[in-house]
Amino acid sequence: MNILIQLSHPAHFHLYKNVVKNLQNDGNKVFILIKTKDILEDLLKNANLPYYNILPNDNRKSKFDIFWQMIVKDWKIFWFCIKHNIDLLTGSTPEVAQVAWLLRKYSVNLGEDDAAVAPAWGKAAGPFVQTLLSPEVCNNGKLEPKSVKYNGYQKLAYLHPNVFTPDIEVVKKYFNISKPYFLIRFAKLSAHHDTGISGISTAIAEKLFAILEKYGNIYITSERELEPQFEKYRLNINPLDIHHVMAFATLYIGDSQSMSVEAAMLGIPSVRFNDFAGRIGVLEELQNVYRLTFGIKASEPEKLYGKVCELLNISNLQAEFQARRQKMLADKIDATAFFVWFIENYPESKKIMRENPDYQYKFR
Repeated sequence: MNILIQLSHPAHFHLYKNVVKNLQNDGNKVFILIKTKDILEDLLKNANLPYYNILPNDNRKSKFDIFWQMIVKDWKIFWFCIKHNIDLLTGSTPEVAQVAWLLRKYSVNLGEDDAAVAPAWGKAAGPFVQTLLSPEVCNNGKLEPKSVKYNGYQKLAYLHPNVFTPDIEVVKKYFNISKPYFLIRFAKLSAHHDTGISGISTAIAEKLFAILEKYGNIYITSERELEPQFEKYRLNINPLDIHHVMAFATLYIGDSQSMSVEAAMLGIPSVRFNDFAGRIGVLEELQNVYRLTFGIKASEPEKLYGKVCELLNISNLQAEFQARRQKMLADKIDATAFFVWFIENYPESKKIMRENPDYQYKFR
């Protein structure tokens, strides 16, 4: 098949990178379309994955700008599909669903946000979605009838043991590992679904770091501009190596949803601090069923400090969380293998999953 994959965020690169290689190995021709977003292009270049940038200047300043850019992307993807005779479109974007609907092509949207968390996506994509592939714990609202659920997580598409093995030698390239270290993430919280959401402020970070420095080193990865006093903690690495660094951290703390889930996939205790706490199905399952992550609302900083101190005082912290991770992995499927099968066999794969959901457990 000729398959178009649209990526609009660095997280989508990780989601699809192994899927792309497997699709190509099976003889499919894969075209990757992107817009300029943070380190997305750097990730693709470093991974030697060819791509087409259909929106090199992302200058959104208003809701109208967001709408207009969506129309521009639709137009460019539409003609790209015609030129390259695309058979199937996939991605996590509204444009995938919209263009596929216009051209009467097959489309598979991958999603992991509950409908209530990302209502704008549902409004833009919902009427056009053909199939929404999402974890069982997600509440897709009005899109439930169009959904195919699987027992896994998107992040397992690149952090499942079948596709990722942490390498301590990679970490040693960047810093001395003789002391424990903590990975901190500052998100920009500027996406359409982040409106009104608060995270780690400067004052909270300063108090948090005063606690952590007694136990080990601190390394920050940040979407937003860092205050001068935090520059000494900045982590300067090849973006492709972040999961190796994460895999050997003592704790992950941040206001990013994505990296909280990633830490949980690796068995690293993660504490997320923002107003999404208690609202996202995937993270709620990881917290309440597997106890791999902990969500604390931005109005409760004392709980943040308390949870961090509690974790740091667990004598067998690493072994305990690796055991919790193994329980989670035993329940879940290999997302990469499942996605590749689903895309290559679509739409028959949708029919199979509707009639026999347990078919997914062939992908372990």
